[in-house]
Amino acid sequence: MLGFKQTHVRTQEERTIETGMIARRIVELVEDKQAHDIILLDIRSQTTIADYFIICTADNDRQMRAIIDHVDEKIAIEHGLNPRMEGSADTGWVVLDYRDIVVHIFSQYQREYYRLERLWSKATPVVVVQ
Repeated sequence: MLGFKQTHVRTQEERTIETGMIARRIVELVEDKQAHDIILLDIRSQTTIADYFIICTADNDRQMRAIIDHVDEKIAIEHGLNPRMEGSADTGWVVLDYRDIVVHIFSQYQREYYRLERLWSKATPVVVVQ
């Protein structure tokens, strides 16, 4: 053996399965911090911007920050992923962009105002947690 390291190139199917598992893990993590009205949408048939959207609601700024910190920390540790973040807790809408998975954390007011579920109504709901 000449010391060459054999690497495994993941197939598209393996990447899709892994992305789905990470998305479900994020649902668990937002649920850990008592987010509510959680929905995981499979948007692959609707767009190429991402594979999954996770939409959830936080009751206040403090809870929203706790959700953001928890998801960010756990996904970084478990999967080595760091999101691009847009918005802030005081605006009532934060987006964590993990490329194939986009997490939308809303205040109740902003969630009702933007109604993303209606915009993406043709997407397939994978998980719904009331």
